[in-house]
Amino acid sequence: MYIKYILICCVLFSIQANSQLLEEKKNFRAADSLLKEASFSIHRDNYFLTGVPLDEDITRTTADVKYQVSFKQRLSSKPMLGGFFPYLMYTQKAFWDIYANSKPFAEINFNPGFAIVRPFYLKGGRLTYGTISIEHESNGRDSIYSRTWNMLAFSLKSQISPRWTVGLRGWIPLVDKDDNPELTKYVGYGEASATYKITPERWSADILFRKGSGLINYGSLQTQVNYRPYKNQNYYFTLQWFIGYTESLIDYQEHKSMLRIGFVLKPDNMGIF
Repeated sequence: MYIKYILICCVLFSIQANSQLLEEKKNFRAADSLLKEASFSIHRDNYFLTGVPLDEDITRTTADVKYQVSFKQRLSSKPMLGGFFPYLMYTQKAFWDIYANSKPFAEINFNPGFAIVRPFYLKGGRLTYGTISIEHESNGRDSIYSRTWNMLAFSLKSQISPRWTVGLRGWIPLVDKDDNPELTKYVGYGEASATYKITPERWSADILFRKGSGLINYGSLQTQVNYRPYKNQNYYFTLQWFIGYTESLIDYQEHKSMLRIGFVLKPDNMGIF
């Protein structure tokens, strides 16, 4: 199975400049989309949300706060061999039982990584990023509470129209099956994402679907609607719904359905994946 994914990704990333899929003359301009962004910038969404469960009673322990901090550092202002740009990335996601008496953190997930990104234009002037990344994700705990896995990931993200941005991402998971039994079944082997600008500069909607390894079980779906109060700022008010598995690593085998509201800071452009 792993060989199949490697072969598919090698084909995707070995497309020649004179291919019918690519616009050769625009490839250099595609790099400008990364270079106009600060070398240190937002990676994934940065958010602070609070919410309640939809599939169980609402109590002090089931309502919570979820927040995420995510950034990336471009390591070079010039492309490497093949037109790739190197990046260091870091994402930290926390689940805070703020309504409980002692206000403990239920879980913190750490996700550092290294990526190389190849910007290019598809026919029709569709800006696209091809990315290869090596990542680690864990909750920083030991013993029976340890949750950890690594991945070699490949992704394509493209602005297919002025309003639509779509992405596909697949990975080869590397999991210690003794400490994390069946984790691969829940994290799966890939995900698909889409963003639609409902009203340019004001309203947008995001969807992220992750497929578990089961035929119909496992996986997750996250959707959110975002409102941008000021056109010259990149923060939004957001309503987010998550349903499925692996929202947090500690409870990856538990099915969750959470509705949350809060605010989010988004990347200035469409993000590398």
